[in-house]
Amino acid sequence: MGKRGPKPKSKVKIKWSSAFAYAIGLIVTDGNLSPDGRHISFTSKDVEQVNNYKKSLNINCYIGRKANGAQKEKKYFVVQFGDVIFYHFLVAIGITSAKSKTIGKLKIPKKYFFDFLRGHLDGDGCFYSYWDPRWRSSFMYYTELITASRKHILWLQNEIYIRLKIKGHITGSGIGGTCYQLKYAKKESDILLGRVYYKKGLICLNRKRLKIKKILGSIAK
Repeated sequence: MGKRGPKPKSKVKIKWSSAFAYAIGLIVTDGNLSPDGRHISFTSKDVEQVNNYKKSLNINCYIGRKANGAQKEKKYFVVQFGDVIFYHFLVAIGITSAKSKTIGKLKIPKKYFFDFLRGHLDGDGCFYSYWDPRWRSSFMYYTELITASRKHILWLQNEIYIRLKIKGHITGSGIGGTCYQLKYAKKESDILLGRVYYKKGLICLNRKRLKIKKILGSIAK
């Protein structure tokens, strides 16, 4: 019987923490697992997002550039690395190579759920506000989480309700490429964002957090 080769080593230290859970949220939204069972890639228009991803996983990888579809201009930043052990870990918690419309519930430790959700919000979420013309002095704002998977959006809604007792509402059909949106208005949004940004110094997309802080700080709730 021949000698076995050396055991594969993981580039990523698989240990749950605030930063690690945040990276998992980014992978769920903007990451991709190659069908080869080894490579994990992450793509974003925002270089800060990519750097946050690298920092959260404590990896030192080259940041490349790529175009989207038929476009020639390379507007997107991308990081890719091979790590069989980390790949298998991601599959074990519910992330697969064909995750976009098939992803459902994930195995996220309760302690780090809102760190994971912060990554999810930074990757495929938004916060927006507007004046509602139907009502005098009515300023509206929403926090929105987005996914192409019905199973995943229902799981998110349920997990947030269990922890915060806020329901939000789901829009979108998921048909023809349309995504589902889980939206939280004013009071529920305040509760949710208070848990997502639960202390200073958390790793996050700063421009999004500053936008939220500016809007919420400019109104009397």
